[in-house]
Amino acid sequence: MKKAARLLVSAIVLIAAVALAGCTEGVLDPKGPIALAEHQILFNALGIMLAIVIPTILATLGVAAWFRASNRRARYLPDFEYSGRLEVLVWAIPAMTVILVGGVAWVGAHDLDPRKPMVSTTKPINVQVVSLDWKWLFIYPDQGIASVNQLTIPVGTSVNFQLTSSGVMNSFFVPQLGSQIYTMAGMVTRLELQADHPGTYRGLSAQFSGGGFADMRFNVDAVSAEDFARWVDAARNAGPVLDGSTYADLAKPSSAVAASTYRAVAPDLFNGISSAPMHSEAPTRVTYSAPQRVEK
Repeated sequence: MKKAARLLVSAIVLIAAVALAGCTEGVLDPKGPIALAEHQILFNALGIMLAIVIPTILATLGVAAWFRASNRRARYLPDFEYSGRLEVLVWAIPAMTVILVGGVAWVGAHDLDPRKPMVSTTKPINVQVVSLDWKWLFIYPDQGIASVNQLTIPVGTSVNFQLTSSGVMNSFFVPQLGSQIYTMAGMVTRLELQADHPGTYRGLSAQFSGGGFADMRFNVDAVSAEDFARWVDAARNAGPVLDGSTYADLAKPSSAVAASTYRAVAPDLFNGISSAPMHSEAPTRVTYSAPQRVEK
């Protein structure tokens, strides 16, 4: 009996170790205030549920042990039908659990409203995001540059995202920074995130969108303010101009696209993309005037 118990405990520990081994780059390893708050909500809800689950499991094992065939002290009640106390116990505990978990989720969801500005002492940077088939376009309107499958942001600075899609519905998600949010053609969603620690974080599409979905990934490079300024300067001096014609070529379906940058962006390109009708066969065409540049 003791040997079986030891084997059971060892199996549980091994399974837990294997399950947690992949949590170094996910929601259980937060690197920003939004992800940290979501992490706290997750563990608060888990704690509330475990407060019910663990006693229930122990009670199940206890009842099975007490009413075993060899226990002559257990009372046999074949005519038992109803107990008001048991009914209250059976229904009150789950009801309280639902209320507590629902309250934690409701309060947390309102505190973490994606559109809610973050409290920060630094000026946020603006990034316009377009989900394409099957890649991500990031436009920095204040800096006048753009990048594909590469998002570079300064550490400790909130990032104000505006997101749309060139076609099918998609989902923008950086697990270690938090708050997955959808992108849809013809509309703009908003999100604010922040990285508190330098590093490279995995970004991905969390919404199946066709054949190239598996390769629809990007890196988020959280760097110092000085390194961010150097990256912006380097992007302004390399790569093509992102205008209507270049965007039409970029919008054509392709997968496993290498990261790249654009030295300038046509004015209101993002607004043209977000207001353009969705086309099922041809890439979206947008109108533009001259490339936008921000003077150094």
